[in-house]
This record gives sequence, structure tokens and C-alpha cells, in this order.
Amino acid sequence: MIHAGFSCGCIDIHTHVVPEHFPAYAGKHSNVRWPSTVPAHACHRHVMMSGSVYRTVADACWDETKRMQAMDEQRVDRQVLSPMPELLSYWLATEDGANLARFLNESIAEMVASAPDRFVGLGTVPLQHVDTAIGELEFLVEELGLAGVEIGTNVNGVVLGDPCLSPFFDAAERLGAAIFVHPLRPVGTERLVGDGLVQILAFPGETGLAAASLVTSGLMLRHPRLRIAFSHGGGTLASLLPRLQHGWEVNPALRDSMPVAPAEVVRLMYYDNLVYETDALRRLIHCFGESQICAGTDYPFRIRERDPVGRIEGSGLSDRVQAQLCRLNAERWLGMAAGEPG
Repeated sequence: MIHAGFSCGCIDIHTHVVPEHFPAYAGKHSNVRWPSTVPAHACHRHVMMSGSVYRTVADACWDETKRMQAMDEQRVDRQVLSPMPELLSYWLATEDGANLARFLNESIAEMVASAPDRFVGLGTVPLQHVDTAIGELEFLVEELGLAGVEIGTNVNGVVLGDPCLSPFFDAAERLGAAIFVHPLRPVGTERLVGDGLVQILAFPGETGLAAASLVTSGLMLRHPRLRIAFSHGGGTLASLLPRLQHGWEVNPALRDSMPVAPAEVVRLMYYDNLVYETDALRRLIHCFGESQICAGTDYPFRIRERDPVGRIEGSGLSDRVQAQLCRLNAERWLGMAAGEPG
């Protein structure tokens, strides 16, 4: 066992950024869901969308010093920074989406530059227009030096495995960009009973379907060097996998369309360990492999894992596997030389 106080060099791959301020909307459209912030209570700001409060966020969303203090308390050496998912804004017109993406990417690059030994950055691209998204991906990787990009589980209802998005994944593979997938505008919310349940109950199903689409579409086999990670432990994918595997075994048409078994393909993708329970974590390892699971917290939001290293330490896993989950798998996903196999 790794004992309390052991420094595993933990890399948290799932953390979010909200800038303290946004530029004023300068486009040509009306009634645009362009974000802004206004003061709230102490150390907080309201994120405004279309004149309404979308979320109230603390200064840890933009304050590097506050983040590093929390990281030290959590024994996290590095955070991977990505935008709050609603800021991906695929519903904006292409030119507006491109302008917002550029602002967010430059903001995250500035945060990384302030402490490059503590932060790694993921940007965003306007996937509502694939060619524009590819151009911004090239800029954020080649000019800003970000490690990759965060994308939503769907683009205005188009699932990630849809062929129309293939050119984007071609570009990500060519550029060596890490991809982090986060649920966005999930399906099934009309069936929730109670308040505040979208993130808690709808996100896992949305993420599982998005991950499954990369398996059933063959995308992961066509892009063997693509490094893509799913948040929230891949959502429901671990529960869907036995059914998908059995269907593949008994359905000749499915086998014809999927030349490699689903149980093997899911091990080509990465997943954070944000499942809040040791048995659930062990299930992830059983389904996806010990080499594919990374630490992730959803910092700084309320639903976050507050003791990521302690969660791994208490899992009963060997020192070797704990080191993989804390650091080595994340290094490999990010393309850092220290995490390369062998």
C-alpha cells in the first residue's frame, strides 16, 4: 500500500476554468448566449448567460494562487485546466464561437504560463464548424503550446462517432493533441424528477453513449494514435459494456461492422476515476484496464472529489497500480515523455 503522505506526483486531469471577466460581445447577431460575469458575494462571481445567472463560481476558477493552495492540500502536483463545459458554446454562430474559443484558449495559456510546473492546459474549439475547429486546434497546440482540447459529448445533438466529425479527429491525431470529453447538454433531462439532478443523473448516461459511439463507429480503430479521455469514469460505459460485448458475440451483422470486440476497443481510450466509490473504481479497472484510468476531481465545483490521492490510497491497489492512476497514465495520455510505455 502507498502510505498517507506518500508523494505520488498526482496529476488531476479533470479541473475547470472560468475567466474572471469576458470581453463584451462584438458580433453581429442578436439574443446571443454570450457569457459574462458580474460580482456576487465575497470571492464569487455570477456567470451570466442571456441575462440570467447560469452558475455562481468562486475565485478558484481563475485565481492561480488559490488553485495551487488547494492542490497542495490535496497532494496534487499538476492540474489539467479545461473550460467550464457550458463555455464550449457550440450553439453560437461559427464566428462568435471562434472568437470565444480564442479568448478562452489564450486565457488558459496565460494561466499555464504563470506556473508551468503546476498546470497543463486544454483549450476549446468551435466544433459547430469542423474546418474552423481544426484551424483553432492547430493554433492552440502549435502557437499556444496547449496539450490538447476539451470537447463536449455531442455537438448540437451530433454524437462524437458521427462521420461528420472524423476530420477533426484526424487533425487531433496528426497534432498529437490530447482530447478530454465532458458531458454537455445531456439527453433524457425531461425524465428527471427533482431539482439539480442534471449533473448527478443525466451526465453519466450522456457520457456512456458518447464513448460507446466511438467504439461502434470504428473511430478508435481508424485512429490508433488518438489519445482521448472520458470524464466521470466514462459514465455508464462500464455498465453498457457487457451488453454490447454479448450483442457483438451473438449478432453477425454487428461483428461485421465492428471487426474488433468492444471489450478490447474500450481499452484504447482513457477515463478519469471520478466515480466516488472504491468498488466503482475497481469496476473501471476491470473493464478498461489499469493503464487507462487517471485521477480526476472536477475541481473546483461542488461535486468534486475532495481527496483524490486518499481515494486511490484507500483502494487496496498495489503501489504500482496506484502510481499509474495517480500520475503515469495521465502522463501517457498527455503525451509527456515520462509516461510513455516501456
